[in-house]
Amino acid sequence: MASQGTPATALLAKQKIAHTLHPYDVSPDAPNYGALVADAIGADPARVFKTLVTEVDGGLTVAVVPVTGELDLKALASAAGGKRAALADRAVAERATGYVRGGISPLGQRKRLPTVIDATALAGSTVYVSAGKRGLQVQLSPDDLVRLTGATVAPIASA
Repeated sequence: MASQGTPATALLAKQKIAHTLHPYDVSPDAPNYGALVADAIGADPARVFKTLVTEVDGGLTVAVVPVTGELDLKALASAAGGKRAALADRAVAERATGYVRGGISPLGQRKRLPTVIDATALAGSTVYVSAGKRGLQVQLSPDDLVRLTGATVAPIASA
């Protein structure tokens, strides 16, 4: 178990948050990556969320959206109190979070960034997000995810 330790799993353990880890083996370069991950861990794809690092009016913001949808940049900018949003450069995202692409978790980031979670996350009893490394998802309650990230919840995904 220690080999799966990441800043995200350490945070969950420290805060005594109920969670389940789900290892999987899917190439981060595979097309339809999110759907493949959901299939690999036996989860409803609508409950599996991807973590995207964006820039809203020049500042970094984390967006957490279902793998079944796309991030609506206009909705994100509005939810984050900004005017313009764009995906952040991969190197910037990795440096800011301390994680690599395909393993960026909304939890336990190097620097806590403003976070917006799509409102559909609250539709079920649990959600799956990256546990902080490629090949590992963590399942937890959406309420715990919102609380631990200090997130705003808003409709930021488009189907």
